[in-house]
Amino acid sequence: MTQKWMIYGANGYTGELIARTAVAQGLKPILAGRRKVEIHTLAKELGLEARVFSLDDSNQVLSGLREIDVVLHCAGPFSATSAPMIEGCLAVSAHYLDITGEISVFEKIHAPQQAKRAADAGVVLCPGVGFDVIPTDCVALKLKELLPNATHLSLGFESDSGISPGTFKTMIQGLGGSSSERRDGIITEVQLGKRSRKIDFGRGPKTAMAIPWGDVSTAFHTTSIPNVDTWIPMPAYKIAGARSLKWFSLLLATSRIQQIMHKWVDRSVNGPDELARRNSPAYIWGEARNAGGETRTVRIQTANAYSLTVFGSLAVVSRLLDMNVSGGSYTPATLFGAELIEELPGSGKFQIF
Repeated sequence: MTQKWMIYGANGYTGELIARTAVAQGLKPILAGRRKVEIHTLAKELGLEARVFSLDDSNQVLSGLREIDVVLHCAGPFSATSAPMIEGCLAVSAHYLDITGEISVFEKIHAPQQAKRAADAGVVLCPGVGFDVIPTDCVALKLKELLPNATHLSLGFESDSGISPGTFKTMIQGLGGSSSERRDGIITEVQLGKRSRKIDFGRGPKTAMAIPWGDVSTAFHTTSIPNVDTWIPMPAYKIAGARSLKWFSLLLATSRIQQIMHKWVDRSVNGPDELARRNSPAYIWGEARNAGGETRTVRIQTANAYSLTVFGSLAVVSRLLDMNVSGGSYTPATLFGAELIEELPGSGKFQIF
């Protein structure tokens, strides 16, 4: 029997990119979401089945997921939407994938109790099958293979990519908040902008700032390395500006300010077009260090962040549909190995130093 899979949130910027590319690859996803007009319009254009249901009603979720084998969840913020979709997937025995980069979501999915529930149900839970976190997760595993006794892991990326409305809204939710890193196995809050260093992501050394990227969670679950931090290039004056946000954190977190900024995003942010995506590759970097001070460094160039999310998510969907994988909570690299990133369109090969 032909297996069925679904893109939930197919009317969003990234969800639509994935849907269009899936059709171009000869795939037939079911498009779903809560916005009836947008979902049906896109499905009609692409010649696909459409389903409309809200994640606020568990009965709607169960009905919407009938006969589905794999869900690719693209409707954020995932801190609000992942739990009801996961519960639905566990109930109907559908594998769950998403494109989140939210640390809290990763931690909930990889918690031992949730992993056991997934294993007992024979369901794969694999969040972060996009740019968050496939490339950095694969670099983390490669570094673990190169330096098995590593105690510290640093990961980061440089990208000139634009930004989608959904990603922008997720960033707004964190304005004025702190950064995060993992210390001795425990996720710890750190003042945003407090930590900086020089890093060569692949285009020469640049000043970089520590940020709360998803690998603070996932890289630990992939490698068991107890100390993890994550980085992006940032000019010194912007790092200083990030530190100053702490004085406005309470104001930025108010519902009124959040609503104003979200409405601005809806009016003003469209996401990068095809030309922008094609001309802005990403540069991924990682460094591992052991207790003796020995270090290994890995770099790899990949497709644009949004293009990689499209290619990566579809690759994971296709493999899950073709393979028999035991249930449980996975990261992309623990599911398909470090070389997954090298096999995606637009990716080069690992450079090891």
